[in-house]
This record gives sequence, C-alpha cells and structure tokens, in this order.
Amino acid sequence: MSQLAAADVVTAATHLMRAGQWPAATALLNAASPDDPTERLTLTLARAEVATDQDFAQQTDHAPAAIAAAEALGDQSWDLAMLKLRKDYSTVLFGSRADDGDLAARAGQLIADAPDDARRGAVSFYAGVMADNLYSQPDEAFAHYTTAFQLGEKAGDELLMSLALRHLGDHAHTAGDLVLARQHWERSTELRQKVGHLLGALAQQTLLAVLLRDEGDTAGSQALAAEVNRWATQVDLQFIVRETAALMADRTQRAPQH
Repeated sequence: MSQLAAADVVTAATHLMRAGQWPAATALLNAASPDDPTERLTLTLARAEVATDQDFAQQTDHAPAAIAAAEALGDQSWDLAMLKLRKDYSTVLFGSRADDGDLAARAGQLIADAPDDARRGAVSFYAGVMADNLYSQPDEAFAHYTTAFQLGEKAGDELLMSLALRHLGDHAHTAGDLVLARQHWERSTELRQKVGHLLGALAQQTLLAVLLRDEGDTAGSQALAAEVNRWATQVDLQFIVRETAALMADRTQRAPQH
C-alpha cells in the first residue's frame, strides 16, 4: 500500500461509491495507512465524502463521525465545508430536523469562495435544490441549475452536468414541455451511466418512467419502473423503491426531485 498514492486509492473508492458500494469504498479507504499527513487527510476527507453520499442515498447517519475525523486532523477546507452543507441539506430534506435558516447563506458563501468552476458549479446546484425543495423559489432554482450546467460543461464535469440537467428537465416537465423534459432527462441519464453513477442512473430512469406515463404509455412506464425497482431493492435505495412501486401500480404521483 505504501507504493500506492492516496489519490489513486481515492479514485478507486470514488468509483465504488458511485456504484453504490459504500461499505467497500470505506473499507478500501480504511485499508490505506500512509505516513504522510497530507495523504492521511486526503483519505479522511474521502471517507467523509463516502459517508455523506451514503447518508443521502440510504438515509443512514455515518457522516457526522467521518466529518469530525477530518476536523480532528485540522481540515478547514472548502471541500469539508461543502460536505457539511450536503449532509445538513439531506437531513433537512428527509425530515430529520427543521431548516435552521442558514443553509442558503452558507451556500452563497461557498459559491463566493469556490476555488474553481467545478466546485462553484457543484454548490450552485445545491443552492438550486435548496431553492426548489426547501424555500419554494423556482425561479432562483432554475437560475442556479443553469449556472451549474454551464460551469459543469466548462469544467468537463459530466456528473455535475447530469445533476443540473435532471432538475432543468423537472422544470420543463412542470411547465408541460414533455419534449424538452425528455431531452434533458435522457441526456442526464446517459451522463450518469457514463460516469458509473448507479443511484443517479436509477433516479433518472424513474423520471423516464414518469415521462412515459405522462406521454400515455402506461405499459412502458410500468415495465421500466419494475426494472428500476429490482435494481433499487438490491442496493437498498428505498426512496427509489417507493417511487417505482407507485409507478408500477399506476398511481398518479409526481416523482420527487432530490
């Protein structure tokens, strides 16, 4: 392991995380024990990212301890502050606590302090979902998603582009433009598949099943929902399991945007 750079371990763990293999990603990061303090901090921050990602996907609560471990090593980075924002957003979104009112302000500060376009785009996206899901500010949300997509495209960050397109497609869908919604959602799905993001791809296919239903293809919608439901059940993505179960039963339900 001493011959393997921490950055390479983090890259491998990131691929496992995107594949929904959070325990394996954590185990890989835990197996590395570099002597260099910078590399130790890199691995600790990566463990915090994996924990934050798992908490959102499976509504667990691993991130607080992982974030505290990074803080104990003296991490005061933009990246750790972003992970704290992501964790707090998911906690509020899923109802574990009420919004204390500072999430939007923190997102705004992270936008101002972002060290590069990819990071600025990432926090712009989160500012968008907060505006949509917490504050009922659709115009502000749309502007943030547009910025996130533009910055993702500029930085070559395909995952960020896919996130923005998912939510831009939702706005088109809400406006009744099913053609534009399909364009955005299909492109978002392709990008998530390309980067190996299992949760994202399944979430997108759920929206495509919603779109098939809205286009009048109930059988196609139910068939796609059934396939996504099988995948989501195997990796314990309960919010996707619930959404696809409703589509399989052909209950009229708008899939939530997370």
